[in-house]
Amino acid sequence: MPAEPAQPVVAHLTPQTPLLPAIHAWEIFLKDQGRSIYTIKAFRGDLELLASFLPPDRTLGAVSTNDLNHFIQWLQKGRGVPCSPKSLARRITSIKAFFRWLQRSGVLLQDPALKVIQQSVISPLPVVLTPEEVLKAVEAAQAFRQAAKPDPRPYVLLTLLLETGIKKGECLTITRNHIDAEAPDGPTLFVRYASPANRYKERKIPLSQDWITAYQEYLAQYNPPDQIFPWSPRRLEYLLEDISKAAGLEKHISFDMCRWTCALDDWKSGMEGEKIRQKLGISKIQWREVSMKLRQLAGEAIE
Repeated sequence: MPAEPAQPVVAHLTPQTPLLPAIHAWEIFLKDQGRSIYTIKAFRGDLELLASFLPPDRTLGAVSTNDLNHFIQWLQKGRGVPCSPKSLARRITSIKAFFRWLQRSGVLLQDPALKVIQQSVISPLPVVLTPEEVLKAVEAAQAFRQAAKPDPRPYVLLTLLLETGIKKGECLTITRNHIDAEAPDGPTLFVRYASPANRYKERKIPLSQDWITAYQEYLAQYNPPDQIFPWSPRRLEYLLEDISKAAGLEKHISFDMCRWTCALDDWKSGMEGEKIRQKLGISKIQWREVSMKLRQLAGEAIE
């Protein structure tokens, strides 16, 4: 694969640059690429942990494959803090992505992380809501909507997540022009991304007329100027937690739980796998693990 052209953000980096300034430059690069704030925060934390492990005067050009392997061994056995297989796999991914970027940008001639062995891991089965739990949750959200002081937010948020399976980050970026209540084929949600690098995740997802009705009530009451949910991620998580409590559920409803519940419902209804993949906005590689988990959640035999 040909090297990527050097980016302006790496122009000041050389093999003699210490790790921390390079990590900061990489963070800027990731932001420019439109990566999510959660991904950037995790990657930065992983690389800062590496910088704290290596000697303070270790420069980019002096980092060796042995250094990186020793760091991985330290994470597993020497740090004294549990490191789950999933966290370890992500930290190795962070290291590989960082040094690959430095090499492709011309800062380093060789990539010291190239021969570091990636330790992939299949995460445990996700927690989903049963049909009975979905019914209780929707009824609880409907009660908020019909209360003496009506609040349609819980219902609009919960049913949107259960119908579309969108992620938290996607939910937070929905604006009023992303929802077309008068589309020829029926109400539609357009999932958009600002960065061209994420254009493959963009998609159209059908919405029910019931949701549109609740959404219009919501607009009339809150009149958000542009962003549909102009609150913090934590505030929206509290809304889902309020529904869990009101419904008397032991499970704590989350964005991820709703996403998997939606996907499983589509799977059980007989929707084609490719359509579910496109609805979730994931790659074909990601779909391999997701489809396997859906089969397990549906109680199907895994070949």
